[in-house]
Amino acid sequence: MANTKSAQKKIRADETKTARNKIVRSKTRTLVTRARKSVDKSQEAAPEQVAAAISALDRAASKGIIHPNSAARRKSRLSVKLNKTLAE
Repeated sequence: MANTKSAQKKIRADETKTARNKIVRSKTRTLVTRARKSVDKSQEAAPEQVAAAISALDRAASKGIIHPNSAARRKSRLSVKLNKTLAE
């Protein structure tokens, strides 16, 4: 347990931030998964879902929830997969 008032406040703030970040991280993962599955199945809505996933990754990176390089890597992999599917 924290000994000082400032340490106790820091713990409370961290819990709040963790809960808020968890929501964004979960939504981002869901959108990326949906996009990946739609690309694998070559669905018509794949480009829109990839765009939504990329947007979510950008938002999460700008908020500091995920590392910007991680977001860039995931966006790149999604785009490559989509372009490969569209070329076929």
